[in-house]
Amino acid sequence: MVNHSQTVFDVTASTYDKDRARLIPGHDRFYGWAVGLIPADARRILDLGAGSGGLTALVRKAFPEAQIHLLDFSAPMLELANQRLGDDAGVTYEVGDYTRAKLPKGLDAIVSALSIHHLDDADKPQLFVRAHEALKPGGVFLNADQVLGPTPELEARYKALWLAQVRENGATEQQIRDSLYRQQEDRCATVEQQLQWMRDAGFADADCWFKDNRFAVMAGTKAA
Repeated sequence: MVNHSQTVFDVTASTYDKDRARLIPGHDRFYGWAVGLIPADARRILDLGAGSGGLTALVRKAFPEAQIHLLDFSAPMLELANQRLGDDAGVTYEVGDYTRAKLPKGLDAIVSALSIHHLDDADKPQLFVRAHEALKPGGVFLNADQVLGPTPELEARYKALWLAQVRENGATEQQIRDSLYRQQEDRCATVEQQLQWMRDAGFADADCWFKDNRFAVMAGTKAA
């Protein structure tokens, strides 16, 4: 199956930020958990699939002294991130495919939000291995992402509940259509499967710290 994620996000970059808060039920708690799991003394942070910089901006606020590197395959999305974050010498940008790009070493944290679910299942465990290798001992990998229901019945309930929630949040039908367009490229995996892949990669303490319907925050620490 051909992965058209880059094209989809290039096309919808201009509306992505405007749509996001209304399309993620529990938006503030979801991102809050992601930032809260980063080690308090983190100074070198990599944001995989950083997109328009929504997570990066929150990380920057919490870690004003950190060096943060954004890696994403969509140049239009990274342009939005640059506009959001402004002239900040501590923030760098790279247009590239993080499944193939060389990751920096000795990182305190690797973060990702709403990106890894676009990878094929064969690529996810390989990425988790590479993330583990890129972290320094005690470093944390966290993935705040969209997940698959553990059964077809629960997946159908997830989708129905999500539609009800986003309409209650005030999402317009156009915003929903744009989201469904992006979801054509979703390749979600269950929480259980991803935690097992993380453990296989070396994250012995891999766990899910937050979950609201189809949105979950998973994290693991590289042993000291």
